[in-house]
Amino acid sequence: MSRLTHFDTAGQAHMVDVGSKPETRRVARAGGHIDMAPATFALLQAGNNKKGDVVGIARLAAIQGTKRTADLIPLCHPLALTRVAVEFSADAAANRLYIEVTTETVGRTGVEMEALSGVMAGLLTVYDMLKAVDKGMTIAGVQLLEKQGGKSGHWLADGQQTDAE
Repeated sequence: MSRLTHFDTAGQAHMVDVGSKPETRRVARAGGHIDMAPATFALLQAGNNKKGDVVGIARLAAIQGTKRTADLIPLCHPLALTRVAVEFSADAAANRLYIEVTTETVGRTGVEMEALSGVMAGLLTVYDMLKAVDKGMTIAGVQLLEKQGGKSGHWLADGQQTDAE
């Protein structure tokens, strides 16, 4: 395991200096899901929630979450994202809504935290919009699925590193 980059030799937290790193195309993909009661899932699928279009608003929240990552996570660098994509899919048998967020930039540091922040913002928005009918919803499975770019290369969640740059 490599050393933790957000701590100096004295153990003090600091923002990593990325000034000497080359700019590369960086992509990250993260996902997660929210489980809910069957009646709540039916309400979500019907699209007639009193607060509006749950998935549409959650998509916007996910995008906003990616853009505000540096405001939420103290040691993240503010990044100029070049692309954010948000996809939802539903599993009716499990009463589960999945989200996947892909972030991209050309820069000196990765966009993994932005993708993960987008997932959480999207899922929390679904919870917020449906909590009046189901406070027992569960957010789970939030994880990085893939990252590309930078020194560590292409990484997939199944543990395979596919190349190094």
